[in-house]
Amino acid sequence: MHLRRPRPTSVALATLALPAALALTACGGSDETATDAGGGATVTIETARGPVEVPQDPERVLTFDIGVLDTIDTLGGEVAGVPEFALPEYLSAYDDAPIIGSLFEPDFEAVAEIDPDLIIVTGRSLEAMPDLEELAPTIDLSVDESDYLGSVERNVRSLAAVLGEEDAAEQALADLEAEVEETRAAGAEAGTGLIVMTSAGEVSAYGAGSRFGLVHDVLGVEPAVDIDSATHGEPVSFEFVAEADPDWLFVVDRDVAIGETSGESAEQVLDNALVARTTAWSQDQVVQLDPLAWYIVSGGLTATRTMVSDVADGIAS
Repeated sequence: MHLRRPRPTSVALATLALPAALALTACGGSDETATDAGGGATVTIETARGPVEVPQDPERVLTFDIGVLDTIDTLGGEVAGVPEFALPEYLSAYDDAPIIGSLFEPDFEAVAEIDPDLIIVTGRSLEAMPDLEELAPTIDLSVDESDYLGSVERNVRSLAAVLGEEDAAEQALADLEAEVEETRAAGAEAGTGLIVMTSAGEVSAYGAGSRFGLVHDVLGVEPAVDIDSATHGEPVSFEFVAEADPDWLFVVDRDVAIGETSGESAEQVLDNALVARTTAWSQDQVVQLDPLAWYIVSGGLTATRTMVSDVADGIAS
């Protein structure tokens, strides 16, 4: 496990700070390439905080988000450093990449040593953004859970503009949209669904507008019950699951996602008399969702296609 470092003081940051290629400023909606005072090309992209001007085709990009790494890799780009985490197999090329901290906290010395041209943060690492901005241009590509697909499309196009891979991005998004449309049609006919996540033997439920709301919001599966849309879900009992009686049960195993193998699996946690009463369990309509894609790499281009496929394959079986 990565040791949590204290955030550096302003004096330490001043010592670590590197000359930035340009000032990171919000600007108008234009995406035309410009040139900063230092002669480097820049491009205006959309972020979670609005339009921002950033270096175009930066030489050294750092990301604290595995979903962003996924998208950059899918578009043919590269990153110079990644957070410490067990990556999915398709990102194994980065297993030996420089470690720049955890998913939540940067290793500021490691970041400074790489001398990045662009740093990318999202929800987990957002608190560190002000400090990272003192080292290099830093952008927020957090996903809005209430508009998951819209956020993914925005981030893909923004990263493509930075990398100069717009054609590849549009083709990838067209393929994704086709898969979404096909799955949405099936989802609308599937009946009701309930999304649950197991963690250390406990169960939380998620509804529309939540971090796993793609099932309902985009793919058209009717919620079995109204649930608070909080990102971390609503802790529920097995009685709750039984009373909801979903036609389909969509399951995320958080322990697997974070590499915790000492406890019970999601299937073991849910295998009890109360859950067995549900239509989903009795008719073998329990869909095990890819835990890395849904919990860790969520927001990534390839991960999103995996998420859509999980639902499509599940309700088709």
